Amino acid sequence: MKKLLCAGAIMAGLLASGCGSTDNSASPVAADEYNASPTSPATPTEGASGMMSPGYSPSPTSPIMMAPTGPATIDAADTSLGKVLVGLEGRTLYLFSKDDKSGQSLCTGACATAWPPVLTLGKPVAGAGAKAEMLGTIKREDGMTQVTYNKHPLYYYAKDEKAGDVKGQDVKDFGGEWYAVTPEGKKAKH
Repeated sequence: MKKLLCAGAIMAGLLASGCGSTDNSASPVAADEYNASPTSPATPTEGASGMMSPGYSPSPTSPIMMAPTGPATIDAADTSLGKVLVGLEGRTLYLFSKDDKSGQSLCTGACATAWPPVLTLGKPVAGAGAKAEMLGTIKREDGMTQVTYNKHPLYYYAKDEKAGDVKGQDVKDFGGEWYAVTPEGKKAKH
């Protein structure tokens, strides 16, 4: 059965590659603003929906974009903003001012690509400097479980490249403002 499926997939690929024009001299290329190369930074632009477009998408192999394999661990670390919450690889965690404390994340689609939600498989764990009593979870529209802190859904910022980066602090994007989160569950200040 596996051989038949494999052979079918190969045939479908060969048939698809045989379709189309042989003149490639003037074929238009469709651009997808969310798949721009991270080596060519784009400036956020106002979209038709009034939302800010990040013009950047992290690699799908980035740990912050992968499905969780276990409970998320939330720690606190020192940054240029002071002590803030961090997740995978020590990356800064953010809250979205547009989210309310009703248990819903208002960051989906393109927003969730620019601001990947902090996902967990199981109950999140409070690491060094984080308060266990402030940790919680919500269910996202896609069925995934997102970590909350002081009832704020938590997010990474795709443009933060390493531990200690706080490029998402005070950014106006997707109809709201974004702030790093302190261990007290409040937005960080400059």
